[in-house]
Amino acid sequence: MTEAKETAFVPCSYRDVALLWGWQRERLPAGRPRCSLPPGLRRARRCRPAPAATTPPLGAAALRWVTAGGAALLRPLLRSAAAGGEGRAGPGELPRAGQRSARLPGVRNAGPARRFVYAMASGDRRQPQAATKPAFGEEEAAELVDKVFGLKAVWVRPLPSYDDQNFHVKVSDGGEAEGAEEYVLKITNSEDSQQPALIEAQTRAMVFLSAHGFPSATPRLTKDGGIMSVQEGGSRPGNQKYVVRLLTYLPGTPVAKIAAPTQLLYDIGKLAASLDKALTEQFHHPSVSSLHRGQFIWNLANVPLLEQYVDALGQNEYREVVEWVIQQFKEKVTPKISSFRPCINHGDLNDHNILVVPGSPRGAAPQYRVSGVLDFSDMSYGRYVFEAAIAIMYMMVESAEPLRVGGHVLAGFESVVPLTGGERAALFLLVSGRFAQSLVMAAHTALLYPENEEYLMTTAKTGWKHLMAMCALGQEAVEKMWFETAAVYARRETAP
Repeated sequence: MTEAKETAFVPCSYRDVALLWGWQRERLPAGRPRCSLPPGLRRARRCRPAPAATTPPLGAAALRWVTAGGAALLRPLLRSAAAGGEGRAGPGELPRAGQRSARLPGVRNAGPARRFVYAMASGDRRQPQAATKPAFGEEEAAELVDKVFGLKAVWVRPLPSYDDQNFHVKVSDGGEAEGAEEYVLKITNSEDSQQPALIEAQTRAMVFLSAHGFPSATPRLTKDGGIMSVQEGGSRPGNQKYVVRLLTYLPGTPVAKIAAPTQLLYDIGKLAASLDKALTEQFHHPSVSSLHRGQFIWNLANVPLLEQYVDALGQNEYREVVEWVIQQFKEKVTPKISSFRPCINHGDLNDHNILVVPGSPRGAAPQYRVSGVLDFSDMSYGRYVFEAAIAIMYMMVESAEPLRVGGHVLAGFESVVPLTGGERAALFLLVSGRFAQSLVMAAHTALLYPENEEYLMTTAKTGWKHLMAMCALGQEAVEKMWFETAAVYARRETAP
């Protein structure tokens, strides 16, 4: 009989965690200005003297109890932080008190110690994707295809994803490659899998859109005749259950992989408006009520909720820009949201969720047409202008001229759903808010789920630069570019 190990527990306050990573206010002498914002933001928010350093107030998360193993990790780090010192911390090291980290902004290259500390500090926040994302291997995926759908997988390949798990699967009834069909096996994260009505609404919406001429995937029925099945499995601890679907595989190249011409940007804007309009006016399945998602972090109305997650950015100019965006959003957008026209939003028309194939050439420039719209997991009741802002933001990510993208997307959107004056006035902050959502949540999730960091931080490669450029140029100048470009299209459409 083995002797039971006694587990020692050591109290660790939130202040200790904050000191380790510089998440407290920078320790600057009282009266010294602390402002590294771009000129456009300095005009909007005057630099103010920093208050004397204070200890963050202890809240509900004040005391964390760390196992002896965690304490062994923390003790030398706490000693190092207390020792002080000059210079900068290198990658994988803890910065000492008053020291800036040498890591890239957006928490790239964060080591396991930082992820451990951050996980403790965020312990009583929203359940992180790291704990809910499925972890099935390729063999298990093939077994699911056979068990649930009665099909033999010829081959299975993993696909990138945020908090679900996707596999590209080629299947046939007899297991032979000849005549095999291709699908995407989608295994929904365990948190969303607890909301079957929500997943049914998303899936029924896909079927509806496909029937109405939109390039959307449709589900393969299970052996029992259903559109989805709940299954256990994967390598996560506990008996977690996941909703499993087999969706038709759509051909095409993600917009992120091409240089999108203005014709395509216009078409994507038009698609965004047309899709939301069709769902809002014609999609009436009983499960649609589940799309009222309240505190859903990816709904653009909920930009202020990012305040819970900004610690993931550390203490730098990017965090200051995000905090400025949140404050401006709360003051200028939130009070007016109720006046924006409501609709059902797809909510994630990003450059990886829109597939294209070559279209008929017009002159020397290559032309494309949209061949697929993917990932309906962020669907929710929102506002038409939200979808316009989301499409503009994501089409900026890989563009060589990001600040000019908005006008082309807006023109396409307004060819179907013209925006009101109030909706247009909010567009700049809505686009900035979506940048903030994408960048902050990617940083938060990458710390908690490092093995998926490369995919999670895709937008951050250019997103910070674009957000900073927008804010530096200022709302008036950016809107002038967007609205003048959209006006050119409008004149062209009304010309005899």
